[in-house]
Amino acid sequence: MPARFWISDALQRHFITGDPQSKRKLTLLAARGERVSFQVCGKWIEEGHADASVCAEVPDDLKVRVRRVGSVPVPHQNTGVPDDEVDGLEHLPGYVPDPLFDEQTAVVGPRETQTFWFTVDVPADASPGEKTITVTMALGNKKATLTAIIRVADLVIQPRTGFPVTHWFYTDALCDWYGVKPFGKKFWPICEKYMANMIEHGQDVIHTPVFTPPTDGVKRPTQLLRIKQKGDCYSFDWTDVEDWVARAQRLGFGYFEWTHLFSQWGVKNAIRIYRGQGNKENLLWPPETGATSDTYRGFLSQFLPEFESFLRTNNLMDTSFFHVSDEPHTDEDLAHYKAARGLLGELAPWMKTMDALSDIRYGREGLTDMAIPTIRVTKQYVEEGIPSWTYFCCGPRGPYLNRLVDTPLQKIRMSGWLFYRFQRLGFLHWGYNYWYRSQTRQLIDPFSVLDGHQWPNWAYGDTFLVYPGADGPIDSIRWEVFAESLQDYALLQTAGVDPEGELLAELEDFHKFPKTAKWLSKARAQVLGAE
Repeated sequence: MPARFWISDALQRHFITGDPQSKRKLTLLAARGERVSFQVCGKWIEEGHADASVCAEVPDDLKVRVRRVGSVPVPHQNTGVPDDEVDGLEHLPGYVPDPLFDEQTAVVGPRETQTFWFTVDVPADASPGEKTITVTMALGNKKATLTAIIRVADLVIQPRTGFPVTHWFYTDALCDWYGVKPFGKKFWPICEKYMANMIEHGQDVIHTPVFTPPTDGVKRPTQLLRIKQKGDCYSFDWTDVEDWVARAQRLGFGYFEWTHLFSQWGVKNAIRIYRGQGNKENLLWPPETGATSDTYRGFLSQFLPEFESFLRTNNLMDTSFFHVSDEPHTDEDLAHYKAARGLLGELAPWMKTMDALSDIRYGREGLTDMAIPTIRVTKQYVEEGIPSWTYFCCGPRGPYLNRLVDTPLQKIRMSGWLFYRFQRLGFLHWGYNYWYRSQTRQLIDPFSVLDGHQWPNWAYGDTFLVYPGADGPIDSIRWEVFAESLQDYALLQTAGVDPEGELLAELEDFHKFPKTAKWLSKARAQVLGAE
């Protein structure tokens, strides 16, 4: 037989050189108002090539989006990951399925598998019961009919509350990739598509560059706030900040995360702030200016009262998150952090701060109002009763929760369950669209470089979640599965599941938890009353 066809859930990657499967019918459970996904695959067995295509018959009360699964090259395995925690071990190094293209056709080579990703939106007012989606896939001169049955439960899922989610948004990457000027007429249509994409995937916090973010190298200026300087006096024009906020709110963002006010990894310096908006990269002070120097103190003493006024005027005080500095590590960093936090406490006592940091001293001593520790130590914060958010990035790896290109999808899907189980107060990740060589302004090709040219320190799949399309974002499988994990959080919340109850008892820590599709299926069935 020259072609094989099958259907699967969204919790396994189908590698282009993988073996064919045999399943022709799939049943998925869904709450009303929920989004579910499945995959349809075909493998061409012959030596020549073949055209592939899919089409679907869909019930009137469902909405289906079909995308072609593309693959990206991964030159090495990520280090520090045992074999049983690697997805596609036998295919790596090699091509990994990840980007999702808005296409329903493909050309398939000899002995290759082509996969199509189906996203099904179940309206909140859909009638409960079984809905049948019939998919016809053609490969060469062969065709097959595959069936997805969506069992819609009575429960209507409600929006997630009390758990903000942020991924840092790089406006400089948009400007450089699409060749547009920051905050100009050509910038906004592109920017809003990426903003909308974040909302669609469960993110409700927007990283807002009132100043150019001082993280991960010296960036192209993307400073919303316009500044004029006359001697030691500064004046501020908030027009573009107001525009950003209005657009973000219109798209659905409920929270605003403001730029770190001190340098990264050490809290030693003032951040780079520019005259005007930085078009000529004319800094207000030298880069080596100290974090608590008279120069920076003088600026902050004028900026912070106006910032407070802006926030209060626009009713943003209770929905804003503020940072001191990202990831301080050493005892010296701790001393610098205390000094910087003290300066803000003196000049802006109204400002509550939060930062990605894992040394529990910051939480114990109240040096930050809300710590964001890595998942490696978040359980310690839980056990000591210290409120916190949580985060992961390039690490921890191994058995820990993460979202890399070789992280099993079942494991990624457990994110929302773990966040709910340990009742953390939010999640942060640094890499929504970092399309640069590490710490530089040099763009990479995201379709061929997934590590910022920094493997093994930076892991494949950590630096971005979306690929740049012609006029907007191209989703990744990782991003889709993570979004559905956040939806699981909302499902658990809607159903009133006890975080410490029997259902979630097997979730012991962020490295010790069930990691199988079978467990997820059974748990969701229990929550939806469909066991």
